[in-house]
Amino acid sequence: MHTLPIQIRFNDVDQMGHVNNAVIMEYFDLGKSAFFTEAGIPPEQGDFTVMIVHFEVDFTSQIRYHDKIAVTTAVKRIGNKSIAVEQHIVNQETGADCAVCNTVMAGYCRSTHSSAPIPEELKTILLNQ
Repeated sequence: MHTLPIQIRFNDVDQMGHVNNAVIMEYFDLGKSAFFTEAGIPPEQGDFTVMIVHFEVDFTSQIRYHDKIAVTTAVKRIGNKSIAVEQHIVNQETGADCAVCNTVMAGYCRSTHSSAPIPEELKTILLNQ
């Protein structure tokens, strides 16, 4: 499991006094980006990458401006051409889940603009993260 601490910015907070749900999606993206970069497939390099084809989010508790939070990212399943990723935004002081995101990502070849199988060496790396 990969953990990325998140610094909440003043403009992340809406007029209700909590982090806006759309911003929470950005936090999940930051977590995925850091996870895949550390696994050896940075989103901006190489012919092979992964792209989101489905996601669902449950918002379980509010995040406020001064909360200390982190995004955890872990691979739940890898198929031939897809990866299922589970992420949590966790309040680091209380341990409470603030939001949970389940994402399905598909392998993609930039040069052919088509789906691509997940390379075996990448499967091994991702499952050991």
